Amino acid sequence: MATLKEFEEALREQGMNMALALLQRLRERDRATRTIKPARRLTGQKMTPELARAILDLHASTGMTQQEIAFKVGVNQGRVNEVIKRGKWLNDDPNAPEAVARDKAKARMRGEPKQYRPAPKPPARKERPVATRRGQSPQGQLVFGDL
Repeated sequence: MATLKEFEEALREQGMNMALALLQRLRERDRATRTIKPARRLTGQKMTPELARAILDLHASTGMTQQEIAFKVGVNQGRVNEVIKRGKWLNDDPNAPEAVARDKAKARMRGEPKQYRPAPKPPARKERPVATRRGQSPQGQLVFGDL
């Protein structure tokens, strides 16, 4: 199978100027009718525990693929995979990682500023006992001169 560019080169080699002119007119017509539309973001249904159970039900009772299930219930295939493989969205906890991520994404789409959350402090380090004399080293540690 030849590409359009290869076809055009073959026409030039053969001296088929009429065919090249026709090809050029077809290109111009195509460019004139071509429109560039902005991408449209499709938003599906909000994931709920009921919808997650319906997805699991369809997965268990039918031989449908994840893509077919996604099309049927109105979500993307990634959400179907999360429900089936990892059990996400099965509870209605607003603090669940997937619910928090969804709410952050919605806030970004609305253009809301980020909410400041202070980072959790790391746990305090425990101090190791320090040997005071040669014979009183902590268990598991050797002091120079023990041997």
